[in-house]
Amino acid sequence: MEEKFQSGFVNIFGAPNAGKSTLLNLLLGERLVITSSKVQTTRHRILGILTEDNYQIVFSDTPGIIEAKYKLHEKMMQQVKSALEDADIAIIVHDINKPIESLNELMGMLKLKSRAILLLNKTDRLSGDIPLADILAEYTAAYPKWDILPISAKTKHNTEQIIPLILKTLPEAPPYYTDDNISDRNERFFVSELIREQIYALYEDEIPYHAAVFIQAFEEKSTLTVIKADIIVSRETQKMILLGKGGAMIKQLGINARMSMQEFLDRKVHLELFVKVRPHWRDNENHLREYGYNS
Repeated sequence: MEEKFQSGFVNIFGAPNAGKSTLLNLLLGERLVITSSKVQTTRHRILGILTEDNYQIVFSDTPGIIEAKYKLHEKMMQQVKSALEDADIAIIVHDINKPIESLNELMGMLKLKSRAILLLNKTDRLSGDIPLADILAEYTAAYPKWDILPISAKTKHNTEQIIPLILKTLPEAPPYYTDDNISDRNERFFVSELIREQIYALYEDEIPYHAAVFIQAFEEKSTLTVIKADIIVSRETQKMILLGKGGAMIKQLGINARMSMQEFLDRKVHLELFVKVRPHWRDNENHLREYGYNS
């Protein structure tokens, strides 16, 4: 008798900074998506593919759900909408330290149709004021049809229970992707994200939210990969902050990004960065399309 094979789309939703990207990296065992303590780090829908002998789970990390203020935000929320439509199972990641009302508001915006697993994340930060059992009882009463699991993606507490919960109802189906695929994105995309991750790490205030990265050249030579990238900002003052005094900040950004790229690509990288000003790029349809926001 042939053993059954399960395959399906498991899409991850939540508020900004709930821990969705950290969770996906943990489940895949790969550092596939960038993370930051700042909100709105994820701008694209990114598929991460986990293939084992008897199942394939196609995870989807989506941007944090926000009220759209720019065309960029609208495109981010369109990616959330498309993820809702093709989800076999939805994973909702919610910061357990936030009130249940914030989750209720989020669910009102999502209008979820598929089965859901609620992961109450960041238990490592939970204060002892309210017993965990009381918190779980509150969420169970509000969402009685959901599987609810308290976890810490950071410390891996309880995370070994997530895959078995998914497999309870993952459809029987052949794999959607060959077993050597770990994502639907190419290397150009990932190196642009690694640059953006370092922008979030190095710069404060508005810079990360006004910056986009465009890979203008990605050339694999015999001994190294040559990458040339444009960093796009909205104003001349932001360009000056990115460059730093005497170019010190952009130099540090290049060093950090190159090290991350070499680890990701497993080969030597020569990286050149250029800063360009494109006023109002977040509201310009042509610029957004050029920088990869096609939804």
